[in-house]
Amino acid sequence: MKHVKKKMNDSNVKTDNNRFNIRWDWFPVTLAAAVFCCVLWGSASPAIKIAYELFRIDAQDTASRITLAGARFIISGCMTIVFGSLLSRRFLRPKKSSAHKIIILALVQTVGQYFFFFMALANTSGVRGSIINAAGNFIAILFAAYVFRLEKMTLRKIAGCVVGFSGIVIVLGGVQGLMSGGAITPAGEGAMLAATLFYGASGCLIKIFSRDEDPVVLSGYQFLLGGLILLAVGLLMGGRLVFYSPSCAANLLYMGFISAGAYTLWGILLKHNPVSRVSILGFINPVMGVLLSALFLNEGGEAFSWKGIAALLLVSAGIIIVNAGSPLSSSSS
Repeated sequence: MKHVKKKMNDSNVKTDNNRFNIRWDWFPVTLAAAVFCCVLWGSASPAIKIAYELFRIDAQDTASRITLAGARFIISGCMTIVFGSLLSRRFLRPKKSSAHKIIILALVQTVGQYFFFFMALANTSGVRGSIINAAGNFIAILFAAYVFRLEKMTLRKIAGCVVGFSGIVIVLGGVQGLMSGGAITPAGEGAMLAATLFYGASGCLIKIFSRDEDPVVLSGYQFLLGGLILLAVGLLMGGRLVFYSPSCAANLLYMGFISAGAYTLWGILLKHNPVSRVSILGFINPVMGVLLSALFLNEGGEAFSWKGIAALLLVSAGIIIVNAGSPLSSSSS
């Protein structure tokens, strides 16, 4: 009888403790949170291109672009550490054994990826950048299967990659455009493709390193270290950031929040849901990138052209196919 009473009391305490908690595993909540994350990530391209205008950074001013990227990720790193610490109710510190992991991630994910990402957005449209950037989802699968041996390649994943890459080919002008060599500029589309290679590699590295370290800790500190490296390199090259108006500071803070807010919330979703249930919703990311570029950068003509729509549909379909592992109704473990 005492055991039954104790069990009932424990159950009541658990109910009381969870009464006002958000049900992250309830699909409407999962969907709403995932859409919010994808809105943040999708707004990155417009935000960066707007930042170039606000800070008056010319397309040829590589040093100032690197400086801007560094400032953004220093802010992102600090925000991620603060958000993660508040959620964990303790200050997040990396293990001593994780120092080399943070350095590797900082060089690959932040320095490597965003050096090319910021270069690309100075030399291509937000719509093209958002669609091409989605190729990182498929490159990550190829790296995971053939380079890092983290998972096996399946017919479903191959089909998803083929569908997704066909969308990238369309946005680049089709096979004829690629063969002519005029569809890709080294500093524009070429740089964005290079960024996706770093993205694919970093996704695999995070999966490997997260076995022994909290991924939020790794992300926060690698953002911070990578940002410091980019800032130092940019300043040494002669880059500068001039805050011409309060909008400059607001834009920079928002760009910092994009990575910190989206990554932290996405991590919560992954904690309370099966990975495939959350990952499949990643197809919303390029959709938001294209829509927000059309809205804020006046690129509606390109976004809603038949090529833009076809490329977006194929890329989104590819992301859904490669991540369609478990039914959406699956409960978290």
